[in-house]
Amino acid sequence: MDTRHTEEAAEFTLPRSRSANERLHALIPGGAHTYAKGDDQYPEDLAPVISHGRGAHVWDVDGNRYVEYGSGLRSVSLGHAHPRVTEAVRRELDRGSNFARPSIVEVEAAERFLATVPTAEMVKFAKNGSDATTAAVRLARAVTGRPRVARCGDHPFFSVDDWFIGTTPMSAGIPEVTTELTVSFPYGDLPATEELLARYQDEIACLILEPAGHTEPPPGYLEGLRELADRHGCVLVFDEMITGFRWSEAGAQGLYGVVPDLSTFGKALGNGFAVSALAGRRALMEHGGLRHSGERVFLLSTTHGAETHSLAAAMAVQATYAEEGVTARLHALGERLAAGVRDAAAGMGVGDHLVVRGRASNLVFATLDERGKPSQEYRTLFLRRLLAGGVLAPSFVVSGALSDADIDHTVEVVADACAVYRKALDAGDPTPWLGGRPVKPVFRRLV
Repeated sequence: MDTRHTEEAAEFTLPRSRSANERLHALIPGGAHTYAKGDDQYPEDLAPVISHGRGAHVWDVDGNRYVEYGSGLRSVSLGHAHPRVTEAVRRELDRGSNFARPSIVEVEAAERFLATVPTAEMVKFAKNGSDATTAAVRLARAVTGRPRVARCGDHPFFSVDDWFIGTTPMSAGIPEVTTELTVSFPYGDLPATEELLARYQDEIACLILEPAGHTEPPPGYLEGLRELADRHGCVLVFDEMITGFRWSEAGAQGLYGVVPDLSTFGKALGNGFAVSALAGRRALMEHGGLRHSGERVFLLSTTHGAETHSLAAAMAVQATYAEEGVTARLHALGERLAAGVRDAAAGMGVGDHLVVRGRASNLVFATLDERGKPSQEYRTLFLRRLLAGGVLAPSFVVSGALSDADIDHTVEVVADACAVYRKALDAGDPTPWLGGRPVKPVFRRLV
């Protein structure tokens, strides 16, 4: 799709996508199978419905092509239809996908994963991240005999299950007694975490957190959490859904050298195919197995958790990362993009309002208003201009399929968007440039 000038952006329409969105809402609650993909996350009537994708590009049903970021909620890190991954999947599809007993692919996938993440001793695969993180919580409760879960309150999402969703504004349908068993600790604050553990002495089963996020962990922080967990007898769980592969092939634990008791992986693990993993110390994981003398723990048991083609995809992804240096490429692409966006924003006088944050391989952006406060209205304005210029970017999370030309095009479109951003700031009101209602946060109590 050709880049449109700022003046033309208001005329950008997606009639076929709009019609498809109506069909989606008529049949699917929310119009999508993931809330973060809902059309409320995009400017009014400008939520593209995707036809197909290849590499770093996607096409909508209206025929427009976009450079895409944050592909598949960060899951498609190698690019769409990656040939090495799709070929591995095709080979397994011809051999059958699910059987009455484990397939040989399951042990091969486990061996490959544990070689990639050598800090873990056992692994169990599932289809989505929520199943893995909830299994980690259940296992921690079982082995410690404690009821409470301490989760990092600064990280936005851990699971669709009650122990977490009950702590969000979308807690309808979840008993308060369940929610009361989940407590929060702030990221980077060891004294506050120690105070929480002391307040609920011998009640907290686990500390669960993303080991890193939009900022690097403070020096000694992860090591301090490890020591606190050991001293208070609770399980340390790293949610590596995002950090897995993007920080290193072995996740943040591989980069920072701090070993959790349990960790969960997904997203990039399958390059869009449905596969997640719960990994950890044998002494804990074996409680979910058959070779121990204690009470049995229902760890993970899923009909489709070991589909052969998804495990083949995971093995192909891991091989590609290791052999082609994908993590380093993601960092290089992200650094080029971040520098370009920051320069473009500064050049248009909005450098303090359009702010790029995060590790280079996991960039997000904040849109701030005249007072420097986060603004959904300015996010709407910005997204609208990006879409009109052929950039689909709920974040600036890169994939390895991006080219330098893709990055350069994105920066040009960002510059055009920033010119409009400057006009709105000067006017003190972005409303004339929104084209409708503003985008909305995923977690909110009312529609």
